[in-house]
Amino acid sequence: MPKSVNKVILVGNVGKDPEVKYSPSGTPIAKFSLATNERFKDRNDEWQERTEWHSIVAWQHLAEIVGEYVAKGSKLYVEGKIQTSSWEDRQSGEKKYRTEIVARDLLLLGLRGNGGGEDQGPTSNENEAQRSQAGSGESGDEDIPF
Repeated sequence: MPKSVNKVILVGNVGKDPEVKYSPSGTPIAKFSLATNERFKDRNDEWQERTEWHSIVAWQHLAEIVGEYVAKGSKLYVEGKIQTSSWEDRQSGEKKYRTEIVARDLLLLGLRGNGGGEDQGPTSNENEAQRSQAGSGESGDEDIPF
């Protein structure tokens, strides 16, 4: 059987504060929405913007991290997989579907968007300091854009 890949990488902004719940066995589960934007020219050569909303779910330790550090407006890098589940609606008997991104890893990119000023991991200034320390003595390292 040929190898297949189910991998998603998103960089976007959290739409509302994450909801963290616990399964009956005590496993933490965090759910939140992430908005990604794209800008494109339409047929009339005019700029348009489109926002896509993604449902994200994180489990176990990653869910705890989301609950502690992620809030509405947070900018995140999320890596995971697409998962679709289906069920029958109890009232109508109709088959329903939900597609979500199961997060395997995430990076907090900067400060919370709500103006709270709380630290959520390395900011661009801290990253610059880390780069300059790591690059000292090596020629050409200061030209690396990350």
